[in-house]
Amino acid sequence: MNNYATNPLIFLIATLFHLYAFALILRFVLQWVKADFYNPLSQFVVKITAPVVSPARRVIPGYHGMDLASLLVCYLVLALSQFIIQSLGDFPITALSVSVLAITDLVSLIIDLFFYAILVQALISWINPGNFNPISSVLASVTSPVLRPVQKFIPPLGGMDISPVFAMIGLKVLEMLINPLLHALLR
Repeated sequence: MNNYATNPLIFLIATLFHLYAFALILRFVLQWVKADFYNPLSQFVVKITAPVVSPARRVIPGYHGMDLASLLVCYLVLALSQFIIQSLGDFPITALSVSVLAITDLVSLIIDLFFYAILVQALISWINPGNFNPISSVLASVTSPVLRPVQKFIPPLGGMDISPVFAMIGLKVLEMLINPLLHALLR
């Protein structure tokens, strides 16, 4: 295939697969942090991921409250995405390259989930402070494992909580440190 048609197709495939993988990772994290199951966001995530996670849960047990089936299905979705992209892009396809790139995507998705959850939570607190929003409670549940340790070291200054800024910087630095190590496995 020529690049004119291949590049948009690769973009479309990567976007659709990553959006679904993001929902699967969100399901994993929501169960891990014990977020409100009856929240509309939680219900949406469960409904769109149930067709692939429910059969996997019959085979893959959970571990200490973590839904390993969601995590494994997310990895498989990302691996399939990498396989299709490498096939279309005329890249050499090896099991190692597909596996490592899928793991890299998985790590990036987890870090991005926390990054964007913190960003959205901060924006909601600035735009609509004090008002109830059903997404706010889920965001608080999702972001607390990352924000709580940062808030111990950086208390609010003059009524402003700047810990989300430092947490987001820390997440991106962590991603910059982990991804090159994973890519080095391909060499």
